[in-house]
Amino acid sequence: MLRYLPFLLVLALWIYAFIDCLNTPEEQVRKLPKPAWVLIIVLFGYMLFGSLAWILAGRPRRAPALGGGRRPSAAGGGWVAPDDNPDFLKSLDDDKKDKRNDGGPDDPRQG
Repeated sequence: MLRYLPFLLVLALWIYAFIDCLNTPEEQVRKLPKPAWVLIIVLFGYMLFGSLAWILAGRPRRAPALGGGRRPSAAGGGWVAPDDNPDFLKSLDDDKKDKRNDGGPDDPRQG
């Protein structure tokens, strides 16, 4: 059974690289056009060259999971926490100003 393990590991890496390449958007692929990467993976995958080349050189870089990376913006369609959203914070300030101008409970003119 152990003699099949290297073959299965190479096959698993080849399948992963092939599916990852197919699912990667064209504009995020690095170094070569996407069809060229697919050919390299298919032709040289059994020797590990194609799969490793894709993972090391062609695959888009991922942002770090914790800290670091670019934060999604509200305009970009990504989710932003309310305390990080400048539009939300501005709306809170506007609401507070409106209450003061209307003579609400925060109005300093009321005694």
